[in-house]
Amino acid sequence: MLCVVLSAGRITAVIPYFGYARQDRRVRSARVPITAKVVADFLSSVGVDRVLTVDLHAEQIQGFFDVPVDNVFGSPILLEDMLQLNLDNPIVVSPDIGGVVRARAIAKLLNDTDMAIIDKRRPRANVSQVMHIIGDVAGRDCVMVDDMIDTGGTLCKAAEALKERGAKRVFAYATHPIFSGNAIQNIKKLCD
Repeated sequence: MLCVVLSAGRITAVIPYFGYARQDRRVRSARVPITAKVVADFLSSVGVDRVLTVDLHAEQIQGFFDVPVDNVFGSPILLEDMLQLNLDNPIVVSPDIGGVVRARAIAKLLNDTDMAIIDKRRPRANVSQVMHIIGDVAGRDCVMVDDMIDTGGTLCKAAEALKERGAKRVFAYATHPIFSGNAIQNIKKLCD
């Protein structure tokens, strides 16, 4: 690493999107590496003293590193836009159980508004199925917050389920817009 060769006093890896964050645990009965840990070890081995990232997919990833990790939150920037929406009877929605802490933080910043949670299942990778919506969304503006949108499957299924349950409007915010595959087309279809 050039920084080490040039005798840098400290090296901070600035990684806005930690791309291996979803590989933070083994799939049941599969003998696969925990890639998030492999990347963390690699960064330490090349001399990184600190890591700065934004909205890690799973907080426990910080424990994979042998160096300090600063995980900053994108919610203050997203909140600025949310406040411009003129929301009518808003409710903050977590698109899954894993995003509850993020959604709760946004709900608190939006005048301690109510929260709803979508209970989903993943029959296979990048495929989600909405099972239940916990909370009453009927007649309300739903503000869905997530750390990332990959294929858009979760977002689209969640938005459809919210509309079926009587949501007035649905807004979606994510820190990391990956938009792989047909994500953009799927989201556009949903908005038509």
